[in-house]
Amino acid sequence: MRNGNSVTIDGKTRVCGLIGNPVEHTISPDIHNTLANACGINLAYVPFHVETGRLEAAVRGAFALNVLGMNVTVPYKKEVLLFLQDADPLAAAMESVNTLVRTQDGYKGFNTDMSGLFRAMQEDGVSLEREEVIVLGAGGVGRAVAFLCAMKGASRVYLLNRSVEKARQVAREVNERSGNPCVHAMELKNWRELPDRKYLCIQATSVGLYPDSDRAAVEEEAFYEKIHTGYDLIYRPSKTKFMSLTEKAGGKAFNGLKMLVYQGVEAFELWNAVTAPKEAVTQIYEMLAAK
Repeated sequence: MRNGNSVTIDGKTRVCGLIGNPVEHTISPDIHNTLANACGINLAYVPFHVETGRLEAAVRGAFALNVLGMNVTVPYKKEVLLFLQDADPLAAAMESVNTLVRTQDGYKGFNTDMSGLFRAMQEDGVSLEREEVIVLGAGGVGRAVAFLCAMKGASRVYLLNRSVEKARQVAREVNERSGNPCVHAMELKNWRELPDRKYLCIQATSVGLYPDSDRAAVEEEAFYEKIHTGYDLIYRPSKTKFMSLTEKAGGKAFNGLKMLVYQGVEAFELWNAVTAPKEAVTQIYEMLAAK
């Protein structure tokens, strides 16, 4: 049970955790144990390092041990689908699961990375419906973002990537599976071919991630004159070069910290059928921002 800020493990403590390889760097315990304390829920959250080839055993073992729920990180977000009882439509479409919720017969998969991003956007007053969006990067994160945009009603998504073939492959998948054929692939260096208007831009590459903080996926300042709002899914550093260039050109810019917080909050809410207190969410955001 929990008493104030102290934690006592007893026979009624429910366990949640993170499976991945590696997991030693994770800050998820800070999020979930803070929320459990704020909600008065007898829960402990711990990371589990799962070696290559042992994912199925980890998922089935967690279920056998009555583990309430799990987060999933690299490299298992796609592979874990093979061992689930069910999957949420968004997670199934994008073939990326980061949250397992216990059901009677097994775990159901969700992707709270993208629902967390969507929730952060809503809080910031940004809508995807009928929006024209630029997504930088067609890797795993960019692919997930393109799915989110398509499934939330974006009118057009320009998927810019160094390899245009990779972008075309992702665009085909998203257009077919989402039922919204809105994604258009472009080579990153051809950004000048974008129609002349203002866009929502989501930066989904690793360019600019600490310690490589003095770079951006697009360096030319003219590109940023096309952006009314920019989201960099990187959260360290707290202000990336992408964000600085967006603001210099007159746009609004946000980092990925709020998305990180809300993906954890949404997983916690799914596991415990509660609404996280706003005060606790703010506390977590401020705690992580100060690190």
